[in-house]
Amino acid sequence: MNKIIAALDGLKLSRSCIQYAIEMTNQSRGHLVGAFLDDFTYHSYKIHQLVGPEGVSEETLQVLEDEDVSTREKSVGIFEELCEQAAISYAVHRDRNIATRELLHESIFGDLLVIDKNETLSHYDEPIPTRFVRDLLTHVQSPVLLVPDKYKPVDKVILLYNGDPASVYAIKMFNYILPSFFSLPTEVLSIKAEKESLHLPDKKIMKEFMKSHYPKAAYTLLKGDPEAEIVEYLRHIKQNVLVVLGAYQRGMVSRWFKPSMADILMKELNFPLFIAHNK
Repeated sequence: MNKIIAALDGLKLSRSCIQYAIEMTNQSRGHLVGAFLDDFTYHSYKIHQLVGPEGVSEETLQVLEDEDVSTREKSVGIFEELCEQAAISYAVHRDRNIATRELLHESIFGDLLVIDKNETLSHYDEPIPTRFVRDLLTHVQSPVLLVPDKYKPVDKVILLYNGDPASVYAIKMFNYILPSFFSLPTEVLSIKAEKESLHLPDKKIMKEFMKSHYPKAAYTLLKGDPEAEIVEYLRHIKQNVLVVLGAYQRGMVSRWFKPSMADILMKELNFPLFIAHNK
């Protein structure tokens, strides 16, 4: 039984995150934890709402605080109701300290963390990838499933493979955590540089590995710039795919100059992304 963690903001509840987390829990016959990030520094209201002619209004503050408490309680109720309808094993964690720190700690004891790729844990919308998600992916202690804001059942899996250990590790972790997905159509996608031969990296041992886990997998090899070719290829897929990749392998300074593949896919496409990286 795997432990799946759904990272949830009770003030801006992502039903999509819950739905994907429930699907992953069903697929792995696991246990789902709804980690509600009730960060004590985060509220739905803004400071200007508290300021009146006579300064900060304690009465207004109390009303707004009570509204936040009510909203968070309703979100927990929605999560519990959806889990009951799905007949899965579940629990609720109310994490009231700094959200990033609490979630990273939760991830140590989870097999998979599911989070909406738009999550900010703040009042403000941010461009994708958000600061919260990037910080999470850099330090997380478990594989992560980044999901779009609308749920669609997965009907195909794309495994990104470039010969690096990180890409193989991600495939391994996906198979270990969600082995039931082997029954879906599966495709290994590799991109080679223009000057390279159009052969799968480590072809013999890679196909031997894949035969043990995804014996019916198809293979697609393309030439060109990986970032551009992968995005263009995935854009033309009509099915609801889940993409598996290793990510955030480079050091922080390197990522300042060149974004991670995960950053690019989050921004350009609207598919769920399974990300695992060995540290």
